[in-house]
Amino acid sequence: MQNNPRLGIMLMIATTFVFAVQDGISRHLAGNYNVLMIVMIRYWFFAAFVITVATRQEGSVRAAAATKQPFLQIFRGALLALEICVMVAAFVALGLVESHAIFACYPLLIAALSGPVLGEQVGWRRWVAIGIGFVGVLVILQPGFAVFAPAAVIPLAAALMFALYGLLTRYAARKDSTATSFFWTGTTGAVVMTVIGVWFWEPMTALDWGWMAALCVTGAGGHWLLIKCYEVAEASAVQPFAYLQLVFASAIGIFVMGETLRPNVALGAAIVVGAGLFTLWRSRKVR
Repeated sequence: MQNNPRLGIMLMIATTFVFAVQDGISRHLAGNYNVLMIVMIRYWFFAAFVITVATRQEGSVRAAAATKQPFLQIFRGALLALEICVMVAAFVALGLVESHAIFACYPLLIAALSGPVLGEQVGWRRWVAIGIGFVGVLVILQPGFAVFAPAAVIPLAAALMFALYGLLTRYAARKDSTATSFFWTGTTGAVVMTVIGVWFWEPMTALDWGWMAALCVTGAGGHWLLIKCYEVAEASAVQPFAYLQLVFASAIGIFVMGETLRPNVALGAAIVVGAGLFTLWRSRKVR
């Protein structure tokens, strides 16, 4: 693997922008059609992309699928597919701005759960940062000052699911290659979403099929950029820039979807991101 942090950072910025556009399209489509159907169609295309990439890296489908921990890989894939459904539902219920502001706490959840799940040691500085980060979440939610929106639980649940998925991915990496995990992520998700989503099929207009195609392309394109990003630079060097997805998605929410950015959401998101960046810095320093 080459080590080109500058190129890696540029690729990560491009990745976050593409994923933010994907979120905006998901928000548009899910506002008119069933979320499960939207995610199902998206996964069909994603599975084809995953199989192509994984088999190219491993040489054959059988080699890409070879795993010593099939139940873990199946659970990972199903968990991510369901997390995407929950997050898209959050976009519809809360909008892009507030959903991403709350979802930004997932790196803190990963840090908090890395001890019990992976047996990693989390020092007191990172525990303090985790606590501060969740204060930021409370600033966003404003419990006690405004009517607590039950819908706010949706992106929080998505963040918890994605954090668990991230930890299980790290655990799976101890025995399986990245290509194998990627293969199981796409194929399992496609099977799970087909079993669930096919019962919620709705006819779509020609224009929305165009948006659906754009959703599939941005999904595959974002993952391709992410793969290239990790090929040219270390994850610790580029991971802080993943927070730009919050910025890009919020901009799309405000300028395209007509959402508003409340002061408490901006302040809370800044606290969460700051705490998350500190935990990334501490974990890198410890390693």
